[in-house]
Amino acid sequence: MPVQEDFIEQAAPFRGELIAHCYRMLGSAHDAEDLVQETYLRGWRGYSEFEGRAALRTWLYRIATTACLRALENRARRVLPAGLGAGSEDPDVELDGPGGHYQWLEPLPDLKTPENTVGVRQSVRLAIATALQELPARQRAVLILRDVVQFSAAEVAELLDTTPASVNSALQRARARLAEVAPSEDDAGEPDDAERRQLLDRYCAAFENADLAALTELLQTDIRLEMPPLSTWFTGRDAVTRFLARRAFAEAGDVVLVHTSANGQPAVAEYRRAADGVLRAHSIHVLTPGATGIARMVVFLDPALFAVFDLPPTR
Repeated sequence: MPVQEDFIEQAAPFRGELIAHCYRMLGSAHDAEDLVQETYLRGWRGYSEFEGRAALRTWLYRIATTACLRALENRARRVLPAGLGAGSEDPDVELDGPGGHYQWLEPLPDLKTPENTVGVRQSVRLAIATALQELPARQRAVLILRDVVQFSAAEVAELLDTTPASVNSALQRARARLAEVAPSEDDAGEPDDAERRQLLDRYCAAFENADLAALTELLQTDIRLEMPPLSTWFTGRDAVTRFLARRAFAEAGDVVLVHTSANGQPAVAEYRRAADGVLRAHSIHVLTPGATGIARMVVFLDPALFAVFDLPPTR
């Protein structure tokens, strides 16, 4: 078998986990896809000189991590609206325009990653992905490679061209910082498949029928609603439901929601009827279940994300 064909066959199984790795580093599904493409191209070109000096998986992680660190040079961290200031309790507040000077965190579709363990799912949840962005890039890389990918300190040291002692020191600092900034919402129990389907069914029906009472039943009293790229966000069930009723609900039949999943969390894709009568891609809603209902709604107002989720632009 030609060398390049052998590389394609041997490297293919690692694509999903490399996308998840690059996403944890970058906070962007689009950028993660691009850098994994770059990783595979570099690997394909250099495979004839690889000669099995390390495990192929480790070698690919080295290429991908180096590409991520290079991409992060002089780049601002990615954020969500709640990280920019206090939430509003006034549903009539003037909405800030799209925050063009911010780099927004993006959702990662589960279909792009090897969803296998609770640990893997937790490591890409929105709250954790946002918290990881608070870490310096090399600390972020060390934490992910040690605690998520489960490489040894020696392996990470070789991968990053440093020493095991430096890796352990960076890991200690990264863990301490993550403990400070990671919110407690991810401690909530994860719903099983049946509970998730039921939650999404009820959520979809409430939006599609503009049924405020049904939606209210699903929300915790301390619900947060974020809508990047709008930097304004809302906190509290009363403010959230009144905002949705006055400024987001549409006539029954003008909105269709489709089940999906993102960041290891329940999610839906919203299609909304446009002026031409066609249901067009509108937004991706990522939900965080809490102890007594939905604790957080992040509605990504970016139709371009539908391609990342392998969803059609119209229905």
